[in-house]
Amino acid sequence: MDGNRKLKIAMLGHKTMPARDVSRGGIEVVVEELSTRMVAQGHDVTCYNRTGCDNGDLDEYKGVKLKSVFTIHKKGLAAMTSSVFAAFHTAFGKYDVVHFHAEGPCAMLWLPKLLGKRCVVTIHGLDWKREKWGKGIGSKYIRFGEKIAVKYADEIIVLSKGVQDYFWKTYHRKTAFIPNGVNGSEIREAKEIIEKFGLKKDGYILFLGRIVPEKGLHYLVEAYEGMNTDKKLVIAGGSSDTDEYMEELKSMSNENVIFTGFVTGELHEELYSNAYIYVLPSDLEGMPLSLLEAMSYGNCCVVSDIEECTDVVEDKAVVFQRRNIGDLREKLQRLCDEPEMVQKYKIVAAEFICRKYSWDDVAKQTSKVYGDEIEI
Repeated sequence: MDGNRKLKIAMLGHKTMPARDVSRGGIEVVVEELSTRMVAQGHDVTCYNRTGCDNGDLDEYKGVKLKSVFTIHKKGLAAMTSSVFAAFHTAFGKYDVVHFHAEGPCAMLWLPKLLGKRCVVTIHGLDWKREKWGKGIGSKYIRFGEKIAVKYADEIIVLSKGVQDYFWKTYHRKTAFIPNGVNGSEIREAKEIIEKFGLKKDGYILFLGRIVPEKGLHYLVEAYEGMNTDKKLVIAGGSSDTDEYMEELKSMSNENVIFTGFVTGELHEELYSNAYIYVLPSDLEGMPLSLLEAMSYGNCCVVSDIEECTDVVEDKAVVFQRRNIGDLREKLQRLCDEPEMVQKYKIVAAEFICRKYSWDDVAKQTSKVYGDEIEI
């Protein structure tokens, strides 16, 4: 493609853009941040939303065109049906670039590719490994999408070096490493969290994200149960077709473990702003946006030693051995006993993460992958 020209870009694979409430996950954040910046660069961008995902009657958002496609809202079918219909729309639409987000939607990538579109994929994680899919048809369909992406995509973007290594070793396929970004965050005083949950500044250990098994929350709850601390444990977030797992966590927990449900807006910001420690005990990640957000609020973070977390934090957070409940408990207890150590990590977190990860840089690099050389 010629550089410095206006591109017509379609994006699909997300739930809805702009995302609100329970519809907002990591993919939705990426699509919103990326699509709006592409418009600012001068491109024409259309996002294909699922029907019934509470995007109201909007047909445009910050210059991004919005279209809804037919969706069957049943477990395992929503992502598949919406991406199938979106792929048909983009294949026969007047687009230069079709950007697929996540592996499952790539099962239909061959169609717009066949009709002459430049097809770009962002792999947000190896989704077929997620426990909610097990070894059933959902996992097989996602793996099929991965193979279609490898075979037909013009470019594949990955968010971590670990996933980049996986594609090279498994398929001998080169990929572009473009990690997610983060915005600077405004610290908020504890108000709503006091009224709703009785939480005070530095009075709780926080996890904020999706309540799914691969996040390792069962390790965190068990580690917390054996600690000697007056700090609460706050688990903030909603389930993702994982209600049974949520109930399992609640059954393991004592009265000092607070489940807030999905949080957004000022409540979301207050929880990050006033936490003593933020913990991400994951077994599996793509590029953990919640960790970037937590650090942008100046949090002392504790993460498992998976590459997707350690590459983000470098030496600016505390790392424990994945799945090792004793090690996690020991690290958390030490931080509760030594507030000066917590403060040391808090001082450097925000500046480090905002300098390292920029959404403007992400948009600039993605624009080059599209085949465009426009400078921001």
